[in-house]
Amino acid sequence: MAESKFGKYVVTDLIIPEEKKKIAADYAKYATRILWMDENVVEGAFHMNTAWYLKSAATLEDRPHVHDTDEIIGFFGNDASKPHDLGGEIEIWLEDEKQIITKSALLFVPAGMKHCPLILKRVDRPIFHFTTVPGRRYIKDEK
Repeated sequence: MAESKFGKYVVTDLIIPEEKKKIAADYAKYATRILWMDENVVEGAFHMNTAWYLKSAATLEDRPHVHDTDEIIGFFGNDASKPHDLGGEIEIWLEDEKQIITKSALLFVPAGMKHCPLILKRVDRPIFHFTTVPGRRYIKDEK
């Protein structure tokens, strides 16, 4: 972004945290990360991660974990004429309950709620995915 007074708040290039660089090759087997935002990218920013899920796979979120802050997780199909059609099937666990997602969805995960594994059961066409956590970084406790 061109230098300006507020240009520092506009992120158009992917800046991956060091801990995510270590898993980038494995992540790329099923997804393409688009952009990442946290306090390391823009001072004061909360966490947001965006990606396209491209193929069926057990994801790197293969174990349950919790956060000390709330999280919103999103999955969206990419057919504008059928915005609720996910174009695939996602399995995600909330506590000890399996959820099967086949429509565009937003999941609210309260602080302390155990969630995952996350499994891409079927990906017929790319699925847009994001996570956002009001904390300054994405920190998880694996359970």
